[in-house]
Amino acid sequence: MSTVLVVEDEAAIAELIALNLRHAGYDVTLAATAEQARACVDAALPDIVLLDWMLPGQSGLALARHWRGAARTRDLPIIMLTARAGEADKIAGLDAGADDYLVKPFSTNELLARIRALLRRKAPQALDAAVEAGALRLDPATRRVTAAAPRGALEIKLGPTEFRLLHFLMTHPERVHSRAQLLDHVWGDHVFIEERTVDVHVKRLREALEPAQCAAMIETVRGAGYRLTGQAARTLVQTPD
Repeated sequence: MSTVLVVEDEAAIAELIALNLRHAGYDVTLAATAEQARACVDAALPDIVLLDWMLPGQSGLALARHWRGAARTRDLPIIMLTARAGEADKIAGLDAGADDYLVKPFSTNELLARIRALLRRKAPQALDAAVEAGALRLDPATRRVTAAAPRGALEIKLGPTEFRLLHFLMTHPERVHSRAQLLDHVWGDHVFIEERTVDVHVKRLREALEPAQCAAMIETVRGAGYRLTGQAARTLVQTPD
């Protein structure tokens, strides 16, 4: 069960958020001030923080900066909740260290979707085992992608985004994924990312796979999205060297 710290000074809003989160299966802790929030985090790191901008005493913005500046909380996932809807405010919130920015009023479904996306993005790779699809082999532990070739394995150089994209496709073979789904699973937080960005990275991925004659494995499904086709992917059992 994931733990959520809700930092919100308006009791009615905090209780409503907590009720919906608990109903969705989260373990929720409430804090009404920055001081209470810092004490909660000092006691036990939550999996994610929902942080109101306007708090009595220290602001949520300052609190986010404090957490980002400390080694223990540097990677703490933070979603900022605020009534400030201006672009400059969003940029300020993100620059302060928030991973996402949600403007009040917001729907419960959108909040839950943002939480799921951020937890996926921040979580370490659950699958450290290598996967194979066709001639391709991807090893998350060593960050290497190779393709079987007559004269031995050919190493394929990928950027970090293309690596994550290929990993997701290889672990979900033969399924069609829309651009929005790929943004959600691969990027995790796409507040300022357009869906066409996916096309750019798919193009780069195909170009990287072309020397190994594997580019055609990434299929475009017109009007739907992309899928990886070919021999079904399988997880390999890791053996010590």
